[in-house]
Amino acid sequence: MSLIVPFDGSKLAEAALRKATRFAAVFDEPILAVTVVPVGNCAYATERGWIDDEAAFDGDAIIRGLRKQVETLCPDASFRVERVDRYAPPGTIAKRIRRIAREEGASMVCIGSENAGRLVTSVSSVGSSVATDDTYDVLVVRRADQTHVETAGNATQTNGPSQ
Repeated sequence: MSLIVPFDGSKLAEAALRKATRFAAVFDEPILAVTVVPVGNCAYATERGWIDDEAAFDGDAIIRGLRKQVETLCPDASFRVERVDRYAPPGTIAKRIRRIAREEGASMVCIGSENAGRLVTSVSSVGSSVATDDTYDVLVVRRADQTHVETAGNATQTNGPSQ
């Protein structure tokens, strides 16, 4: 069992990784940060802030930067990179993440997404697609500024609604 965090370097992905770190401590499970890179897709890389508008696509530099970001946020996390074709059809990234989650026996996928799980979602949302798989639980982190999770020793136990 492991905790999977799709990681694109965004503030929400960072928040999901920080939250996963706290869950990992409670559940005693390893974390795997997963990055999917469409090779040579400058538009995709620019949208995610991986490269500047004028910069050439350098996949190795992008991966080094994301790996360093993961190591800084969560030194104990493993980091896995998957490369897909620059013209991969919509849904390819989400399918790759779901496949990895199943291969790794994920107990939970912690994903930073503004719209995963909402009734109205973007058709191209990776978060929405990853959240539909029922082989693992999904934690959707929608706010980058809230990453607090109580540890098991500090959590209040309840047996239902308070009276």
